[in-house]
This record gives sequence, C-alpha cells and structure tokens, in this order.
Amino acid sequence: MTDTPPNDAAEEARDISEVPAVELINTVAVHLLSAAAVKVGLADDPETQTDLDEGRKLITALAGLVTAAATEIGDQHARPLRDGLRSVQLAFREASSIQDAPGAGPGEKYTGPVT
Repeated sequence: MTDTPPNDAAEEARDISEVPAVELINTVAVHLLSAAAVKVGLADDPETQTDLDEGRKLITALAGLVTAAATEIGDQHARPLRDGLRSVQLAFREASSIQDAPGAGPGEKYTGPVT
C-alpha cells in the first residue's frame, strides 16, 4: 500500500507527458554517466565505491543510449554526453588491472575504440 493518493499518480503521468523527449533522454544519460563515474572510481570514496563490473554495464548502456539518440537530440545535446562517456570509458581503462583489447572496452562496440 502506498501513501500516494491515486490522483497524484495521474498528475505525475500528466507531468511526464509534458516533458520533451530531449530532456528525458538527457536526464537518463546524466544519471547513467554519474553512476558510471562513481563505479569507475571518480567519486569521493573510490576505495568503497569502485565496482568495475557494474561500471562496465553502466558505460555500455550509456554508450548505447547516446549513440542511438544522438541524431534525435542534436549535436548541442549529444556532444557533452559523448565527452562524458569518453571520460568514463578512459577512467574505466585506467582503473582496470586487466586491459580490454582496443574496441572491446565498455561501450566501444557503439563508440569505436577509445584511446
């Protein structure tokens, strides 16, 4: 049982229907980017927060989203997401003790090799 009255759920659904797709895509991408950054050790407490297996999954999901959405959201929105993606891909490569082959790193099947 929830504390949210049924009208609030309908109101939230109406609210989300008013949000432009570009804003939703950017919001999801920023959440994936932030989570990936934490998991590859770019956070306040890397000793306890780094999890490269989780980071790989997040980076791959982010790469797929950014690559698929780039033409839909336009270069002005896609460029900073690509830059952030590349940064976490490089951070992953730096944090990993076992190096992936070029083109086999997280998300690289969508972005190509990151060096």
